[in-house]
Amino acid sequence: MFADFFRLRWLGRAPLDRLFWRDMILVGTGINVASSAAALILLGLKMPLGLVLAVHFAPVPYNVFLIVAVWRTAEKSDGAKASLMMLGSALWLIATVVV
Repeated sequence: MFADFFRLRWLGRAPLDRLFWRDMILVGTGINVASSAAALILLGLKMPLGLVLAVHFAPVPYNVFLIVAVWRTAEKSDGAKASLMMLGSALWLIATVVV
């Protein structure tokens, strides 16, 4: 089941709405917020900066996976909605890495 989650998204077979709104915006953003909060706690505890940065940037590979999955799925769809989701996913990735 866990492998199916990644396989379906990598192959562009997951529904685009679910992939964008639930997987990326809801779950992905939640993971990023939790990671940033944990990094701030570690920083407050005066842990080594390398550890703080590692925790903060730990979700980046998953974020890249999600944006690639959105783009692969959107490329199979036509219309402005798919294009907007591609743009939105790129902006989301920028926001999650910068913030």
